[in-house]
Amino acid sequence: MDEGRLDTEPARLRDLLRERTADLQRVKAEYDNYRKRVHRDRMAVRQIAAANVLRTLLPVLDAVDRAREHEPPTPGLKDITETLCTQLGALGLEAFGEEGDPFDPACHEALVHHARADATRLTCTRILRPGYRAGPHLLRPATVEVTGPPPV
Repeated sequence: MDEGRLDTEPARLRDLLRERTADLQRVKAEYDNYRKRVHRDRMAVRQIAAANVLRTLLPVLDAVDRAREHEPPTPGLKDITETLCTQLGALGLEAFGEEGDPFDPACHEALVHHARADATRLTCTRILRPGYRAGPHLLRPATVEVTGPPPV
């Protein structure tokens, strides 16, 4: 038998084993990354779908709010309002826009601007219609009146 061949055979097998192990680790890492990417994509599609459904229900919320402003709260209307708000909240709907909030053009739409000499910044002084978001998605900006310093 060839003595040199016997000495190199185990080394060659170890090298081949290391190479195959590295290949297997690479394939496993690629598969793990693929699974994570698919999960992220599915979550993004779910968020977008929920945001689209919630956006279509905003006029219903507006109608309920108007009814509550103009009619005494009957037990039926109160129950409908609570159930609607609870269920939409479970889907991630959040209302925003409070009097006193700093005006942010990214999430507020100003319809009226009042100038006041002692004001230092634009502030939401009246909420005409609440804004809504679902997670990172702005569904509708809050419609507001703002008060701020007079124009220069």
